[in-house]
Amino acid sequence: MSSRIFTDKATLLLEKNLNLRLQNQQLIASNVANAQTPGYSAKRLEFQSALRQAADSAEHGMTVTDPMHISPSGGSIESVQGQVKEVNNSQGIGDGNSVDVNQEMVLMAQNQLMYEASVQLLNKKMSIIKYVVQGN
Repeated sequence: MSSRIFTDKATLLLEKNLNLRLQNQQLIASNVANAQTPGYSAKRLEFQSALRQAADSAEHGMTVTDPMHISPSGGSIESVQGQVKEVNNSQGIGDGNSVDVNQEMVLMAQNQLMYEASVQLLNKKMSIIKYVVQGN
């Protein structure tokens, strides 16, 4: 991992959000690619509640400073991992495939918007740091 000289909890949160959004986009793309595969179960990456809990824990100053410490209830931002869950077959087509391409495209668009918003926020934070460092 890179040096954390100019990072704060918000930056760590944005960085983790970008990484998880990228994983989510790959999973959604995999669902679309398998839309015609009989027996394929669509998958979802669930991470928002875990990321929210970690952010809340970080906000209250509860951090793990030693590997032997018990982590706070939400865990650290860096340790948040998405959990892949399968979607039950809700189409009733009969081939066992649970991918709804229209729904996947909506999820992909939503994920992309959230990714882009996080990039914009991170860019803004970096421009503020650059401004401060340059002494303007």
